[in-house]
Amino acid sequence: MISESELQVAMSALPGWEVVDNHLVKTFSFRSFRDAIGSIVRISFEAEESNHHPEIRCAYNTLEIRLCTHDAGDIITDKDLSLATKIEALLNP
Repeated sequence: MISESELQVAMSALPGWEVVDNHLVKTFSFRSFRDAIGSIVRISFEAEESNHHPEIRCAYNTLEIRLCTHDAGDIITDKDLSLATKIEALLNP
């Protein structure tokens, strides 16, 4: 578990991400459906490597990513912050 102050510091390095109902959440927009789906595939490799799997909603060219650690009681943990950082690096190089 991370403290509220640790979360605030980490969030300052994750532009566009917000905390909603104990999840880290961000919406990404792409040029096309194909680009959005391609991004899901790229995220899947990082998620598998981390053994931490986000909730992903895709609607045409928009992805909503939601992260929380279910095994820790559906709270935000270091695992979520780490994966959010990796997703940022993938989608906003």
